[in-house]
Amino acid sequence: MALKKLRKTVASSTSIHLFLLGMFLFIAIIVSSGSGYININFADVFKIIASKFTGNSDLLEGMNNIFPVIVLDVRLPRILTAAIVGAGLSVSGAVFQGILLNPLADPYTLGVSAGAAFGASIAILFNINLFTIGLSSCSVPVFAFAGAIATLFFVIFLASSNSSATRPGLSSNNLILSGIIVAAILSAGISFLKYLADEQVSIIIFWLMGSFASSGWPDVQLTLLFVCAGCLISFFFARDLNLMALGDRTASSLGVDTKKVTLALLVTASLVAAVCVSVSGIIGFVGLLVPHMTRAVTGPDNRRLIPVSMLVGAILLLCADTLTRAVLPSEIPIGVLTAMIGGPFFCYIFKKRQMSGTGI
Repeated sequence: MALKKLRKTVASSTSIHLFLLGMFLFIAIIVSSGSGYININFADVFKIIASKFTGNSDLLEGMNNIFPVIVLDVRLPRILTAAIVGAGLSVSGAVFQGILLNPLADPYTLGVSAGAAFGASIAILFNINLFTIGLSSCSVPVFAFAGAIATLFFVIFLASSNSSATRPGLSSNNLILSGIIVAAILSAGISFLKYLADEQVSIIIFWLMGSFASSGWPDVQLTLLFVCAGCLISFFFARDLNLMALGDRTASSLGVDTKKVTLALLVTASLVAAVCVSVSGIIGFVGLLVPHMTRAVTGPDNRRLIPVSMLVGAILLLCADTLTRAVLPSEIPIGVLTAMIGGPFFCYIFKKRQMSGTGI
């Protein structure tokens, strides 16, 4: 009886957190859509968005004709892309930390970001346009995604072993070491491409820093599809991920196929991170910090951690992008801003926990 009451209390608390975070995210989208070089009244922003989704053009009467264009064609695609990418990176970070049982793990632990950066650098350096398949405007994201996926499978191949006593075929240590090795090799390759780029080196460097400046509705649709699918799969395996934290033998005795779940979640989290990186460029510390901060509120239960991290990540990256776009005197790459904020903050948390004797 007491256990049932506890479960109801936990479920109610999670629902309240999700509702409040969802409302905050909606308000943040409205506020961000009206902020910028041309400020738009929040009521007008709400009318513009409502008119778009309901088809009621009467809501736009008496409004400046340029306002709907600014909100719907310029700001809203960028805002939604930033929120979706933040959600995807956060969920990927939570899953990686759960799989590898390492609080320092994030979507880039396995070299996915380095693979995406290498693919994008090749597309930029050689000015590759995929005219033959109608993708001339998105060759950089396509090559970034291909580079990330190729890196993922190579890391899995490199880490695979039949002699693992705990997880046959894949072990956390092997995956981390393989990711570090491959990322180091790709980083050297990226440096060589930048050396060859000459006058195009600035384009490569800017992409590597991360930005949503060129985001459009196709980016929103692409990221939304993959992130939603990844979040659903991650939440589906959340209970298994909880049991795996108790040890492989315990999880296996409770009916969890640890090898199957590990591979499924590993591929899912990497695919989500690859899609996000291919659209936005390299954005660090989101997947590392958000699950870590969220865990302090929700606890280690992944059934609560994953959905709450998704909303917190969306809010965090959206607010960071709004800050660099609408508040700062000149726009700086979002990846630089997240690193400047996230790095010292994580150092503070790490040191505080070390001093308290609790670790990470």
